[in-house]
Amino acid sequence: MPEKYHIKTEPVPPRRPRIGKFGVVDWREDCARCHNCVKKVCVYNRYRDEAEYIRSLKSVDALYFDCMGCFSCIQNCTKGLLGLSVNPVFEGLGNSYWTPQIIQTTWMQAETAKIPVSGAGYKGPHAGPGFDSMWTDMSEIVRPTRDGIHGREYISTAVDIGRKPSHLSFDDGQLVGDDSPLICLQMPLIFDLPSPVHALPDLEPVLVETAARTDLIALVDSARWPVDGIDLERHLPHVGFYLNPSAPELPGELLSQTRFVEIPDGEDAIARVQEIKQQHPHLVVAIRVALDGQGVKRAIELSSCDGIEVIHTAADLNGNEIGAKDPRFIKDMIRDIHTALIDNGKRDEITLICGGGIALPEHMAKAVICGADLISVNLPLLIAMECRLCSSCDKSMTCPAELEDIDLTYGVGRTTNLVAAWHDQLIELMGAMGMREARRLRGDVGRAMFFEDLEEESFGTLFGTRK
Repeated sequence: MPEKYHIKTEPVPPRRPRIGKFGVVDWREDCARCHNCVKKVCVYNRYRDEAEYIRSLKSVDALYFDCMGCFSCIQNCTKGLLGLSVNPVFEGLGNSYWTPQIIQTTWMQAETAKIPVSGAGYKGPHAGPGFDSMWTDMSEIVRPTRDGIHGREYISTAVDIGRKPSHLSFDDGQLVGDDSPLICLQMPLIFDLPSPVHALPDLEPVLVETAARTDLIALVDSARWPVDGIDLERHLPHVGFYLNPSAPELPGELLSQTRFVEIPDGEDAIARVQEIKQQHPHLVVAIRVALDGQGVKRAIELSSCDGIEVIHTAADLNGNEIGAKDPRFIKDMIRDIHTALIDNGKRDEITLICGGGIALPEHMAKAVICGADLISVNLPLLIAMECRLCSSCDKSMTCPAELEDIDLTYGVGRTTNLVAAWHDQLIELMGAMGMREARRLRGDVGRAMFFEDLEEESFGTLFGTRK
């Protein structure tokens, strides 16, 4: 058995004051000075830290909103002096999809590299739009030998990128035939190109170093090459070049040291793939397909062409169909492409990478269940560095997260912690589902339940279907 995949992490505290969800309002006028004050028994020690916190207060936005929302002090105060307040700054984070809860959870994982636990528990609906309408089967969670990161069974999260032969051929005991290159990643994740709608500093050095530390791949736009601080021998195996048509061609000796490149879709995409493969047969070449109104159809068409080995489909940042009046969500589009590949007998010959709307580690697992081989992310890595996903991100405005001042050590530490936390949660999910290998999880919709299907099955005959 190969050495177990492990990401070395250490806590990386935030540079800016934390933006918590809850704060406690304390009306001290009627305080009875109880000997057993509820403040003294706070399990999170928030009140014990409060005095020192207030003494070191440096700015008006550093308000004390570090409460974990366990409600213990509020319920047990004999005078009823304490009340819970929601931080208005917290409520203004992100948008309707990238909710404040998602941003806060990502911050916590980037700081501690631990699986998040909420003191207040989950009080929301059990079904919603997008990935929230999909539930994973956790029926194997009672098996102690398969208890996620604490279990005794080895759970592999490794996946492959590239063409896998449908059969093996031998001649005199020697393997012959298809020798297409294959890349093995330790988890179904690559770092996508930065978000085009956010004003960012140059984060390529941070993402490339994180990819090297986690044994993953970071996509880099060829128009932004070279990247500062790159050690070609160490970093290039973890760099995937997006070959921008408007940028100068990269030198051949540079491409010879990397493993993965990606080109945009277009009329000459197939010819371009063949050209690259002839010049650099060791490269795995992907075609990036935008999931607009014709995206699913185009991805299926490309999969039937000879020489195509990887298709990278990209929805918008919220996981929706691009430019559609009534957009479909990425999980439904992935299922359509995956099913079509199976029907065409091409599924194992095509690697399907899907990006857009992947905000949480559970989304990664759910996307794989829907049929993706692996996923691509960009915004979670940005949020890990304390980005608030402001709706009016503009370089002419002062960034509240001070992203322009990020140093390499801080950025790499936070993004590495986030990847480690996502990896642990993927193992937890797979262990609870009874899966020991991420490759086998792909397209296994029997490991999940879909709200739309259950609703139609139960109530469709009575009230009609939504599909």
